[in-house]
Amino acid sequence: MARMKRRRKNRKYWGVILLLSLALAGTWLSRCRQVEADYPRDEDPKLKEVWSFGSGSVKVVRIPLEGVIMRPEGERLFSARSDRVENVLLQIRAAERDPEVRAVILEVNSPGGGVTPSDEIYNELSRFRKSRPDRRVVVFIRDLGASGAYYAAMAGDCILAEPTAVVGSIGVIMQSINIQGLSEKIGITDVTIKSGANKDLLNPFQPVNARQTALLQTLIDDLQARFSGLVADARNLDRAASPDLFDGRIFSAPQALDRGLIDRIGYWEDALSVTADLLGTDALRVVRYEAPKTFFESLMGAESPVILPQLKLSSPQFLYLWKP
Repeated sequence: MARMKRRRKNRKYWGVILLLSLALAGTWLSRCRQVEADYPRDEDPKLKEVWSFGSGSVKVVRIPLEGVIMRPEGERLFSARSDRVENVLLQIRAAERDPEVRAVILEVNSPGGGVTPSDEIYNELSRFRKSRPDRRVVVFIRDLGASGAYYAAMAGDCILAEPTAVVGSIGVIMQSINIQGLSEKIGITDVTIKSGANKDLLNPFQPVNARQTALLQTLIDDLQARFSGLVADARNLDRAASPDLFDGRIFSAPQALDRGLIDRIGYWEDALSVTADLLGTDALRVVRYEAPKTFFESLMGAESPVILPQLKLSSPQFLYLWKP
């Protein structure tokens, strides 16, 4: 009996060793392989197309914007971490480079995220929209289109939201934790060597400095001015007349429609109908992109869903993020 148990343990052990060896070999081969002709893969991405909806001749690409809009930190053991932001940018870039693509439908379900990634997606969508006068961008908010996701939506010609969607949170946030009182109680001493008085802004081991908080508030105000100005221009809103639209609150889809934050309430079929109307056709052919992966990339690249990014104590961030 004991011998059988040892054999089972040995089989499991060698099975794990074999799996790791195959994964390493597969990763090495995928990185060393140069089968295709060299070309600027980030500038001119060539992604696999999957036929999604319609059988017409006017090509439209649906691109998902899901989860927290944040670039990853660090790498996995066998492969680089998936960059959600870069994946979206590559898809928009691929659509822009394709002369057959007439429109992008951006499918949004996101609470927002980083200030700069949100702005990058907005900028890339705007580039697509301006690349030809006959091109359009339709934004379809499924469940949540808040903060940075709503920022990106400002590049759209039309914004639709499902009846139960949540929209808004036009604002900027930065959060940190101060543990100065706790550190004194448990005997932890901060040692910071710095070049200037403001080099350690928001040092969690020091009392909150009102002057430094004011400096950060100035940056927050500048970023908020950009966000609110973008929304006011895109949606033709008067900031002075409707200050509550820009104080970070969220709205239901009917409230957002009533306040001018979206154009219509509807479902996927309505998004297709709006796209067809904007393009002046009823013959849409909708595709989506897939980035081909090897077996080992799929195996080692799997990750659990991230609800919120890990906001490190040592590095507070400026965020266009709805964080209830």
